[in-house]
Amino acid sequence: MRPVIRAERVAKRFGGPDGLLALDEVSLSIQEGEFVSLLGPSGCGKSTFLRCLAGLERQSQGVLDLNGVPIEAPPEKLGIAFQRDALLDWCTVRDNVLLPAYFGDLPRKAYEPRAETLLDMVGLTGFGDAYPATLSGGMRQRVAICRSLLLEPKLLLMDEPFGALDAMTRDQLNIDLHKIWAERKMTTVFVTHSISEAVFLSSRVLVFSGRPGRVHADIAIDIPTPRHLADRESPAFTGYVRQIRGIFETMGLIHD
Repeated sequence: MRPVIRAERVAKRFGGPDGLLALDEVSLSIQEGEFVSLLGPSGCGKSTFLRCLAGLERQSQGVLDLNGVPIEAPPEKLGIAFQRDALLDWCTVRDNVLLPAYFGDLPRKAYEPRAETLLDMVGLTGFGDAYPATLSGGMRQRVAICRSLLLEPKLLLMDEPFGALDAMTRDQLNIDLHKIWAERKMTTVFVTHSISEAVFLSSRVLVFSGRPGRVHADIAIDIPTPRHLADRESPAFTGYVRQIRGIFETMGLIHD
């Protein structure tokens, strides 16, 4: 079966031939419907690789395909969410969710029911007319997730979307995101620094080395779905966390 995403010996260098090498020899494949987390230290190229997948950056060398087609621009049916929610403060919550339809020159009326359904799904029923300034950080990030899902993406890319949130809000959004993925099974690539978050959300975890980023380990997460916070106390879950922490220790990235 042909993978949805195929990377072969992808490298990315900033600043010309003698510039900063952010990625080096990254090779991986991702199948349709997988939730794959990219896990690694700060500055290892995870976000750079995600931007290449989104068509926002071009790799310096190597092959990077989506459904067999080289990624040269943002692909169709792409949803993307970043650490900063990037909501427009002068637009209502509903209008923020509908932005992809606006920029795609699609009929607003056709997408308004879906926007309301998504807001209901993440616990924001009745907030459509509110403005971002009145929302908490977690609520704003829920709006950003709804926006990324409006056009029913085939590929969802998320760059540390919960990194700036408190632990309790982050836990709830992990549950919300996992539930949405389990229901819709869109191919998802998720960047995080959190080992437990990666294990909880993912069907696979790709561990990146320090800069220049390379795929150091590829770990399938064999924990049944749907998942619940209580699963984080299970022997299987803690075993995966220990395994990944051990990998970082052998790379010299975690010290006692």
